[in-house]
Amino acid sequence: MAASFELGVFFQVWPSSPFPSRPFSRPFLSSHACRAAASSSGGDPEALQPERTVVRFGLPSKGRMADETLSLLKNCQLSVRQVNPRQYVADIPQGNEDLIVVHDTLEYGACRLSLAIPKYGIFENINSLHELAQMPQWTTERPLRIVTGFSYLGPKFLKEKGLEYVSFSTADGALEAAPAMGIADAIIDLVSSGMTLRENDLKEIEGGVVLASQAVFVASKRSLNTREGVLEITHEILERLEAHLRATGQVTVVANMRGNSAKEVAERILSQTSLSGLQGPTLSPVYCKRDGKVVADYYAIVVCVPQKSLYKSVQQLRSIGGSGVLVSDLTYIFEEETPRWRKLLSQLGL
Repeated sequence: MAASFELGVFFQVWPSSPFPSRPFSRPFLSSHACRAAASSSGGDPEALQPERTVVRFGLPSKGRMADETLSLLKNCQLSVRQVNPRQYVADIPQGNEDLIVVHDTLEYGACRLSLAIPKYGIFENINSLHELAQMPQWTTERPLRIVTGFSYLGPKFLKEKGLEYVSFSTADGALEAAPAMGIADAIIDLVSSGMTLRENDLKEIEGGVVLASQAVFVASKRSLNTREGVLEITHEILERLEAHLRATGQVTVVANMRGNSAKEVAERILSQTSLSGLQGPTLSPVYCKRDGKVVADYYAIVVCVPQKSLYKSVQQLRSIGGSGVLVSDLTYIFEEETPRWRKLLSQLGL
């Protein structure tokens, strides 16, 4: 019987520095997925794959997505080391029906699959998919020509939108050049910033987005349910990701403030809109020795604020008597428990 194999470059992944949590009990593998088909005859496909004692991770193989994925993992103390860039290994994939989404918004790799047309010529005043469909130029003999690498999603999308006279072709390389070369009237391709489209005098139109996506963390439902230790490791990875993403864009502000009591200082701080922090400021007395006695005339304030509001927060601190303001970046903000973990357990029936 035929078996579908997946080729990949495999990496060892492990924490790169001490972390205030249980260390991984074993390394886990990461694959830069490049799919290929292979066939074998006879036997059970499951028997072709030996029992693994590691967890395999699938990562983008190149480009911006790969760079940002490796950067995110590194920031979570999950460094990736490529032992041999030419090492390829085949394994049998579990299939899409086995996949379960562990984290759906990793906040990078955002892009959209979009229809784009020229800004010039007969398309100059066309700004929506409806207007494009109503153009009299498209007939059975002269359909709207679209070039795309997404030969299933593209035709499916335009059929659902009711475009009648359309023909599709595929091409390798920079699709943005196709309209200018006369090869196509429009393209359907992945768009991130839109800069490449603008540089080639192309534009997106209203209603022309096929789908939008961003990087997500998915796992094998079967492995989570049956393989020892996989669920525990997934929990830790999810916690690290959640804590790091929660800390992104946040900074810790520390300052000293004179006051008669912690409550009096807290009241002054909470009167300022930018100083409420996550649950509120943390205060502790600052002790000094004066006239042979230990006294606490000042209180140290620790508060978490959005980086975009940093200067406003510093100004507000100064306005109520804050001094000696220190600012530091945050790497993690751990909550009591991430809701995504509870959701995952529910999806697994646990």
